[in-house]
Amino acid sequence: MKIINLLSVLLILIGALNWGLVGILKLNIVEALFKKDSIISRIIYTLIGIAGLYTILYLIL
Repeated sequence: MKIINLLSVLLILIGALNWGLVGILKLNIVEALFKKDSIISRIIYTLIGIAGLYTILYLIL
């Protein structure tokens, strides 16, 4: 269970840093590394979203 929590926090941090860079520098690291509408970038965004939902549920329960 600790591995899932650690992975969730890591993904949330990656997402937060990415959105911070988008807000400050208009630089999207995920889209810079992978093409804008590639399946890999969609998978990364999906995993970050799932990590956020998991963390919300973890904090509530």
